[in-house]
Amino acid sequence: MSSASTDPKNTIAFMGVAGANADLACRQAHPYMETLPCPSFEDVFEAVEQGRAALGMIPIENSQAGRVAEIHNLLPRTKLHIVGEYFQAIEHVLMAPKGATLQTVKEVYSHPQGLLQCRENIRKLGLSAHPSSNTAQAAADVAAWKDVTKAAIASPLAAELYGLTPLKAHMQDADNNTTVFIVISRDPGEMKEGERVLTTLLFTIRNIPAALYKALGGFATNGVNIVKLESYIPGGQSREAAQFFLSFEGRPDERNVQLALEELGFFCKKVQVLGVYPADKSRYTAV
Repeated sequence: MSSASTDPKNTIAFMGVAGANADLACRQAHPYMETLPCPSFEDVFEAVEQGRAALGMIPIENSQAGRVAEIHNLLPRTKLHIVGEYFQAIEHVLMAPKGATLQTVKEVYSHPQGLLQCRENIRKLGLSAHPSSNTAQAAADVAAWKDVTKAAIASPLAAELYGLTPLKAHMQDADNNTTVFIVISRDPGEMKEGERVLTTLLFTIRNIPAALYKALGGFATNGVNIVKLESYIPGGQSREAAQFFLSFEGRPDERNVQLALEELGFFCKKVQVLGVYPADKSRYTAV
């Protein structure tokens, strides 16, 4: 956990409180850095932009809950760069104060998504579920209450930080629960020789027939593999202003990528590169 004397150059910011899954992801991905809790995603971006943290870690999607929509609205407004990605397997743990058992616990607290992802096990245990603002905040509250009838669902790190007793590990109903995080920085990323590289960008297509089909055609004809494509409409704008979030394998200085981007640009009003960065190895080793 970070303190006021933390070196900003050795700090990574996340949204949430100490012990949140994002905190755990930061510690796993960058074990030698101090973590900086922030109350909102905007505060994470601000901490990096202002130099209070060298890096920030932001979730962009979860295999169970889908994409984190807020991030698509924040990324276009920043000059920060995506410099990495991290796949975190989510483990939910049922935890309670000292002296509690599965027999004494009657109520459970967690973030709504945590409750949703554990609903079958919650039902089997006969617990009454209550939403909290954050999984780690639920753990902090349960620790403060010291009531053996109340438990929290949070990360193993939260149990350790708040002195709670794990009552049941792997509370999640699905074992393939994974959150994908991106790492942001003021400076562009550096790639090592032999690393598989991703490029992520935002683009807005021109209002002409089949524009999206034509814009993406260059990726197919030049053998560039698209790994993620999402559309969204920025708040308060018309459907004609729909934007697209695109990630593909390769870097912009490669000839086949250059050709694909040239064709993309011809059918777009705007193309904004968000980052060129190494892919997480889990992307290619996961079954």
